[in-house]
Amino acid sequence: MQGEIYRKIRKFAEETSMFEQAAGISAGVSGGGDSMAMLDLLIRLREEYGFLLQVVHVNHKIRGEEARRDQKLVEELCREKDIPCRVYTYDVPYLAGKWKTGLEDAGRKVRKKAFLSAENILREKTGSRGRIFTALAHNKNDLAETMLHHLARGAGIRGLSSMKPVSGGLIRPLLCLERKEIDEYLKERKISYVLDRTNLEDHYTRNRIRHHIIPVMEREINEKTVSHMAETCELLEKTEKYLSCQGRQLLKTAETGSGSFLFRNTFFARPEIIQTYAVREALEKISDQRQDLSLIHIKTVLEMQNKRTGSRADLPYGMEAVRTYEGVALREKKQEENPQEENGEKLWRLPVPGELICPLGTFHTEIFSYSGQKILEKKYTKWMDCDKIKYGLTVRTRNSGDYLVINEKGNRKKLTRCMIDDKIPGEYRDQIPLVAAGSEILWAVGERSGESVRITSGTRTVLQIEYQGRTSENVQCVRKLPDRRRKRDE
Repeated sequence: MQGEIYRKIRKFAEETSMFEQAAGISAGVSGGGDSMAMLDLLIRLREEYGFLLQVVHVNHKIRGEEARRDQKLVEELCREKDIPCRVYTYDVPYLAGKWKTGLEDAGRKVRKKAFLSAENILREKTGSRGRIFTALAHNKNDLAETMLHHLARGAGIRGLSSMKPVSGGLIRPLLCLERKEIDEYLKERKISYVLDRTNLEDHYTRNRIRHHIIPVMEREINEKTVSHMAETCELLEKTEKYLSCQGRQLLKTAETGSGSFLFRNTFFARPEIIQTYAVREALEKISDQRQDLSLIHIKTVLEMQNKRTGSRADLPYGMEAVRTYEGVALREKKQEENPQEENGEKLWRLPVPGELICPLGTFHTEIFSYSGQKILEKKYTKWMDCDKIKYGLTVRTRNSGDYLVINEKGNRKKLTRCMIDDKIPGEYRDQIPLVAAGSEILWAVGERSGESVRITSGTRTVLQIEYQGRTSENVQCVRKLPDRRRKRDE
């Protein structure tokens, strides 16, 4: 079997050009079976391909003595094989709290940081000769689990085909193997490895898919489920490449030469799926970002075609879509130091993500993935379901016609009535900063928030808004609530 596995890996590497021009490889080795098998195979392959090899081990400080045991095993093997071993230690539980994210997301961030650091070390050793790769030990089962996870969370083709053999500076040498093949290889080669007990628990979504969903599919639907999903992923990857290429070609017709884009009627005459890929490409070009850009932002741009001239929508990273006479303009938002006026009232656009500093205070916004972490209960920090926000957000004080959604059925109550019911003194009602979407109040700062954007079990993306009061000359600032109300809140 071990000879057969080696030949299979070599063939896979040749078909994907995995080690083409590879001068050095950093192997991510946790000490688990998959990564130890990958390291053994890379040691054998380096003799044939001639790349430098080093190991990267990340201690997340989550599992205490077990984590130290894993680190020791990896270090001892590297000494035995005379392979450089880079160990990086991060307090992931602390960082997850600091970054207001889950352990999985925080773990991914620190691993990326570690791999980048190790990559730079390897690049210095190899000079300008060849390419530097980071090798990850994902296999076909990991691919299937990721596909199901992303499918359940509403991912598009890119998300369903996100695990590729070669992706930029990442390679996945084991992606042609199922986990049972790796287990057999470990036995035959007598390779020592450790078992991460957290992989046996059902706390993480991926583990629940691994332990319950895929086994049922293999047992009751098709025993080749994992293999077939890998084949589908390969087909989806080709589809993604084709649609991306078509989207880029269409986007060329919308270029203005000034770093912005104008989508005319001829653009909207093309198939909608190609429009989607073109707009996604445009958003990424302007913002130079992929994170926090989702289908809802693409739809916002496309739907501007049906809005009246002059309509505009705020987008992440300081972008905006504007309906003009010629079509839909997508561009960086012009800096507006002065407030806008609506019905004689001043208001400020709230950038998402970003920061707004205005006479009503400082508002800082962030977007992050939600995976069930505890909702913050701070008075001046609010979490909202980002995907439920349908319009651009503004900051202002109260207007006639303002309302809040007061329950999950969508029932409304006038803002003034809410303030009376909450016994807010009349002299403070016009000073309370409001985060609004049109006439709907999503958050009366320091007071109540609307139920239409409440976090639920179905929430995928969270908008966090943090508020700080601002004090300066010639600016009437928002006063703190009286002690009587603070005590009642406590």
